[in-house]
Amino acid sequence: MKASLTIEETIEAVEEAFREHGLGTAQMPPKSYLYYKKYDGDLRTMPAYLEEMDATGVKVVNVHPANSGLGLPTVMAVVILNSPKTGAPLAIMGGTHLTNMRTGAAGAVAAKFLARKDSRRVGLVGAGAQARTQLMGLVKTFEIETVKVADVSLDRCMALERDCRSFLDVEYHLSTDVKEVCNCDILVTTTPSRKPLVKDEWIVEGTHINAIGADAKGKEELDPAILKRSKVVVDDLAQASHSGEVNVPLTRGLFSIEEIWASIGEVIAGKVPGRESEEEITVFDSTGLAIQDVATARKVHHKALEMGIGTKLPFL
Repeated sequence: MKASLTIEETIEAVEEAFREHGLGTAQMPPKSYLYYKKYDGDLRTMPAYLEEMDATGVKVVNVHPANSGLGLPTVMAVVILNSPKTGAPLAIMGGTHLTNMRTGAAGAVAAKFLARKDSRRVGLVGAGAQARTQLMGLVKTFEIETVKVADVSLDRCMALERDCRSFLDVEYHLSTDVKEVCNCDILVTTTPSRKPLVKDEWIVEGTHINAIGADAKGKEELDPAILKRSKVVVDDLAQASHSGEVNVPLTRGLFSIEEIWASIGEVIAGKVPGRESEEEITVFDSTGLAIQDVATARKVHHKALEMGIGTKLPFL
């Protein structure tokens, strides 16, 4: 998988998937969830069909925050790619790395359309695996000069810096205080928090925020007051309303559906503008869409065939 998927290719696939979503040429039922309360985890199924790409499939993915203490990834996944023409399975592939990459690519695509073009400083709230691919994606569009990282574990911050220096050798500032990283151009939140971590008064005009962590009901990372003074763009309205950064403020009546500007697909398709001034605050509410997985899996499948890698199974 890693040998057949670059961040550049993933960004290309995800942007095209978002564009199809914005044009209405994608089918994507809502995620289906199973909740395991005694284990603080969940399992999700995510089907999609992209008509212009002629690609379809489904991802099965978990989110178990306590897995880090067991030596397992928080997120693990399997993707099945099918033939739209016959329904036959074309490929089965591990989806953990694919999920990390396509989510990082989604942040990069959103920032391309919503962040200031001269953005140089990135703030990361959370220093897990997703922080790495978010930064990896942003590097492809912006000339990053400073990276600020905040996490409850300073050791995790240091490990992230060591890893990221392999592709971005710049100035890093590490902290356990979220406030310390919020004075930046692009802020990325990638935690499983169920209470706001980023306060309204810490966000200055012109900031773009990629809100990545809230991907299930009850999760939130941002002070709802931030949303009230921002241009809020979601990946998918129905899914974000149920499980994105806006889900808790919507439930509590602190924010309304009418205040959501658009989907990122509508922005990419040119139906509505993205950033319109240097001063406005923009927020991308990313829940993770099945179309991203299918588009990326299609790229992996095609490259695997070209490179002659993978194992052919009888029923495929």
